[in-house]
Amino acid sequence: MPDAEDVRRVALSLPDTTEKTAWNMPTFRVAGKMFATLPEDETSIAVRCPKEERDELALAEPGKFWIAGHEAQFAWVRVRLAALEDEVELRDILADSWRQAAPASLLEAHPGLGVAGEGAP
Repeated sequence: MPDAEDVRRVALSLPDTTEKTAWNMPTFRVAGKMFATLPEDETSIAVRCPKEERDELALAEPGKFWIAGHEAQFAWVRVRLAALEDEVELRDILADSWRQAAPASLLEAHPGLGVAGEGAP
C-alpha cells in the first residue's frame, strides 16, 4: 500500500514538478499548476479528473475513489491510498493528473507520460 512518502517521491519524479504547502497541506504542481494534494491526515490524495470520468470512478469503485463535497464543482477526485494496489497504480494516477495540468511544451517533451500502458518518466 502506498503512503504519503510514496506520493511525494512519485509526484516529484514527474517532470517540472514542485511541492508547495497550500491550505496547510502538501500540494504538487507542474509548471506552477496544481495536479495533486495530500489532504487531511495524508491517507488520501486529490487529483485532477474530468467530471464525467470522476463520477464513473466514484460509482464503480467507491472504496477507492470519492468526491469531497467542497470539490464537487471542480474536476477533482479523491483516492484512498490504502485502496491502491501498488505503486504502479499510484504512478499511473499521478501521471494522468500531471498530464491534465502540464503545459503543451511538457506534454510534447514527454508524450508517453500519463498515457495508459506507457512506462515511467
